[in-house]
Amino acid sequence: MLDVKTMLQGKAIALAAIKKWCVIERKIQVNDRSELSVVAISRRPKDKGSKAQDGGRAAASAGGKPNIKKAAFDTTKKKEIGVSDLTLISKVTPEAINENLKKRFEAGEIYTYIGHVLVSVNPFRDLGIYTEQVLESYKGKNRLEMPPHVFAVAEASYYNMNAYKENQCVIISGESGAGKTEAAKRLMQYIANVSGGSNSSIQQTKDMVLATNPLLESFGNAKTLRNNNSSRFGKYLQLQFNAQGEPVGADITNYLLEKSRVVGQITNERNFHIFYQFTKGASSTYRTNYGIQSPDTYLYTSRSKCLDVDGINDIEEYADTLNAMKTIGLTQKEQDEIFRMLAAVLWTGNIQFQEDKDGYAMVTDQSVVDFLAYLLEVDPEQIISAITIRILTPRNGEVIESPANPAQAMATRDALAKAIYNNLFDWIVDRVNVSLKARGMTAHSIGILDIYGFEIFEKNSFEQLCINYVNEKLQQIFIQLTLKTEQEEYAREQIQWTPIKYFDNKIVCDLIEATRPPGVFSAMKDATKTAHADPAACDRTFMQAINGMSNPHLTPRQGNFIIKHYAGDVSYTVDGITDKNKDQLLKGLLNLFGQSGNSFLHNLFPHEVDQDNRKQPPSAGDKIKASANDLVTTLMKAQPSYIRTIKPNENKSFSEYNVPNVMHQIKYLGLQENVRIRRAGFAYRQTFDKFVERFYLLSPQTSYAGEYTWTGDAKSGAKQILKDTSIPKEEFQMGVTKAFIKAPETLFALEHMRDRYWHNMAIRIQRVWRAFLRIRIEAATRIQRVWRKKRVGAEFLALRDRGHKVLQGRKERRRFSLLGSRRFMGDYLGINATSGPGARIRNSVNLPSNEQVIFSCRGEILETKFGRSSKPSPRTLLLTRAKFYIVMQHLVNKQVQVSIERAIPLGAIKFVGTSVCHDDWFSLGVGSPQEPDPLLNCILKTELFTHMQSAMPGGGFTLKIADSIEYARKPNKMQVVKVNRHTLSLGLCQRASPIPAKPFTKGRLIKPGGPGGRPSRITNTRNTKPVAQSYSTPASQGRSVPQPVTTSIPSHTRNTSSTSSGRAVPPPPPPAPPATPREPQYRVLYDFSGQSANEINLKTGDMITVVQKENNGWWLAKTSSGQQGWAPSAYLQEVAPPPPPVAPVVRPTPPPPPPVAKTNGANGSAVRGKPTPPAPPAKRPAAGRKPAPPPAPRDSGMSLNGNGTDSGRSTPTPSLAGGLAEALRARQSAMQRGRDDEDDW
Repeated sequence: MLDVKTMLQGKAIALAAIKKWCVIERKIQVNDRSELSVVAISRRPKDKGSKAQDGGRAAASAGGKPNIKKAAFDTTKKKEIGVSDLTLISKVTPEAINENLKKRFEAGEIYTYIGHVLVSVNPFRDLGIYTEQVLESYKGKNRLEMPPHVFAVAEASYYNMNAYKENQCVIISGESGAGKTEAAKRLMQYIANVSGGSNSSIQQTKDMVLATNPLLESFGNAKTLRNNNSSRFGKYLQLQFNAQGEPVGADITNYLLEKSRVVGQITNERNFHIFYQFTKGASSTYRTNYGIQSPDTYLYTSRSKCLDVDGINDIEEYADTLNAMKTIGLTQKEQDEIFRMLAAVLWTGNIQFQEDKDGYAMVTDQSVVDFLAYLLEVDPEQIISAITIRILTPRNGEVIESPANPAQAMATRDALAKAIYNNLFDWIVDRVNVSLKARGMTAHSIGILDIYGFEIFEKNSFEQLCINYVNEKLQQIFIQLTLKTEQEEYAREQIQWTPIKYFDNKIVCDLIEATRPPGVFSAMKDATKTAHADPAACDRTFMQAINGMSNPHLTPRQGNFIIKHYAGDVSYTVDGITDKNKDQLLKGLLNLFGQSGNSFLHNLFPHEVDQDNRKQPPSAGDKIKASANDLVTTLMKAQPSYIRTIKPNENKSFSEYNVPNVMHQIKYLGLQENVRIRRAGFAYRQTFDKFVERFYLLSPQTSYAGEYTWTGDAKSGAKQILKDTSIPKEEFQMGVTKAFIKAPETLFALEHMRDRYWHNMAIRIQRVWRAFLRIRIEAATRIQRVWRKKRVGAEFLALRDRGHKVLQGRKERRRFSLLGSRRFMGDYLGINATSGPGARIRNSVNLPSNEQVIFSCRGEILETKFGRSSKPSPRTLLLTRAKFYIVMQHLVNKQVQVSIERAIPLGAIKFVGTSVCHDDWFSLGVGSPQEPDPLLNCILKTELFTHMQSAMPGGGFTLKIADSIEYARKPNKMQVVKVNRHTLSLGLCQRASPIPAKPFTKGRLIKPGGPGGRPSRITNTRNTKPVAQSYSTPASQGRSVPQPVTTSIPSHTRNTSSTSSGRAVPPPPPPAPPATPREPQYRVLYDFSGQSANEINLKTGDMITVVQKENNGWWLAKTSSGQQGWAPSAYLQEVAPPPPPVAPVVRPTPPPPPPVAKTNGANGSAVRGKPTPPAPPAKRPAAGRKPAPPPAPRDSGMSLNGNGTDSGRSTPTPSLAGGLAEALRARQSAMQRGRDDEDDW
């Protein structure tokens, strides 16, 4: 068993291995470089000349292997369709780009790279590429390890945020229906999955972020001619993370909701999804309280004649919307108020007007107004007044109240509905932000921009102008960051670079948003100031301003104007465009909201109306311009990633690929310029200090044992790192402040080397730690094994303890009966087994199946025959709960016959008689008038008595222990058998000649071969380990015989103060000393302290007897007090026997420790100075080699089958090899050994 010292040594080994890292680290780094240097070499395209190829050949000549193919894509299992990165196409033209995209689209491959830009083609079907299994495959992988995918963009953003501690953003651009919203949802899905965090707060944040998708899509998306789920608002979702990369909050910013869709849609388009979900799936409570009916009841949902959409189940999505509200944390009261406002918008559209006699507007159905007043909690007259009477506030003059005609009243009605819905949407976004507020310290963020794409319709108005303006700003960001900024940085860093011509759309952005000279938005605002009371006059004034502008990208027309956007030319209609730009509610409507008794409506319109304020509020153009500039500022603060979405056709078909439409999108998305700059630029750049900080571990010149050791500047350190990692010179350039890496494969090779460095360090720690754990586990396992052995036999040991009490302390016991640990197992012959010799005995005697044997053992019975001496004969003794069976075996025609000789009911046994000596004879006092009482011999008599006591009916077990054994030799004729204590003639009392038990030299008690030896290789024998312990029994054990005569007590039960040895032979007669030759004696030369329980403690000068000698340097020794144990042979020296004494004063065997003077005469070396004792032998005696056994004592702890190799732990196990006949003959021979002088009783 391992001790604490061994486990502490395991920890010391772990610490020593960690300290050795400093020595072996350099070798490992060199090996890593030799393995990974090939990865750092990238094969350039053929049109780049032979320079890169020469680098590959140089690597090959240096012992490396050049990359014949891009190693980044070797892991793909299926054959690649086209090229997965457009930088690898042979010819950079729009036609080549389109052909590659078409091949991949038709093969189901919708994603393609342009460097770090992802191009996505909408498949209009489910390809099964967003499953959990696919998501798991992208975790921890760089861009080139896996096929192009939106998950790869999400993984790169999340990794870069954690690795470089920089904010990230993903800009998704493309026209309506190209798949921007789907891409944004997949980004959120991936980041929520990989961002970690196990506590409930982080998981709740993830759930709420994901729940924003169905909620905001319901209120902000609608079916258009191009897309069944078109985003009619812009959304920038900023995911906030703590320093550990766990999401702690989020923030949503919405841009330019298309509120005009609330009051009107073109044919085959729909209003926002929530109106159809609500009218189809509303509960009965909402239908009763809010008057909700089918969607064809309301003007705002039925005007376009499109109530249902293929692939959209409005009732199921309504349930998803409600679940999203609950997940985000909207209370039931807040939900009720939201749906109350939706009902108010729907009923507002059903208010109709007609002309009265004066030509003014008059309500046609008063009940609709009454129900709307109930929903808004105002008076019906207040609604009619707010809609039909217009309050005008000229800049100079009094307030004018002007009745409205039906057309003006309907416009005011629509303005009321749009205002309620627009403010309701803003309130929902603000309420979501409250729930998503960061719950901890925010370290970094990842932004996802999902905004409407570029739009070109037959009739384009103010809404399309704002949408296309925002897309122009996003295109400007893309140009600045990927084209213009690239070239400017290369020039600033003095990098060799070939300039690329590109279109800068800043001139188009200035045309729309500039103030000096005034742009389109400024011209609209000025026209409103000049003629604000008449919308038509405002439009004419605006058109005059357009005609006066001079810009190559602006073309005025009659009633419209054309702007040359980056995506194409768009014609905008002037009619009504200035009125939409005002985006102003009449004061009558604002007063209506202030008079409402609904507190939620006050939250939607929190600002009080200033009746005297004549200042013009900000226009819609001013708002969208400010929002777009804020968005650009936010995006410029983060490291961007791009997803460019392409719509393959206008029919939403999964198989149609419209080449002209795709070619147009390739042009306005700038894919060709992006490919050109990617092929000629650098994939990675970083300042020298950050580069060295990131990769200094890769060079032995800049690091040692994980510490930064470079003493030069950062630029020279970066050069040294690139040199030591075997990066070819054509793969990088050193700028003024930054290091530029040309190919992404080179960067991935550096990252891989860095990961391998820490991987190797972790492996070393793990190796040592696992070794320590293995030692600790082994030690614990051994402790558990010993404990289980002791615990499993607890009931049998308890039974054994009861057996000691049965003898009442009056019968002498053998040493192993007390000191051994044999358990009282009971059925030693296996009578209850279903097979084997025990089962054959049971079947032969026809023992009833319901009668279980509680004890079985071999024994003897004393047979008395006329004219002959009494003779013990072998028998089998069986004990059940009802009877005591004596089974005999005899040969009939050379066949073994087994039969029951006697079956004695337990109730008929009046007493059991036995002697006080340690013999095994006992009698069963039956008192039968027909048969004599049996006199039996059983070496397991104590256990038999214990079982009989428990099985005796009524507890009437009587045990007579006396100097003689009483039994009925003949029926009704009692006889007393006296035990002679001083002779061996009868063999009944062997106390005067105890045969020493064989020492344990193998097995489990000790390791074979002495202490420190190796385990035995013999596995086919059952061994026990030798246990060195005193065989003398102290008097304190309370085992004294009740007779007053103490000379009859056996020598092995006397106190240790006796001068005779516990294992002494009978004293020889003094006249004939040669008859008892003395055993050779050995003197102890050095002090020896045993290290385990089976080793003996010796002192210098002690005289001992060697019982057994082994060839491995360990001898089994016995002291004069009877203690036995292993001792090193080098510590002992044989002493010549002295001449026979004149008179036997003391017993010669074994002699007591001699006096000092006598020792000097016998061996002069004993008086010398104590030399250094030799080391005890390390190897222990071989387990398979055993000495010749002494005559087997008939002890209660030994088996009856003649096997003398088992210790007191053993239990009698019948041999199956020789059969019953051979076992019987062996038993008879064993019982007759040493009994030639037996007398008749």
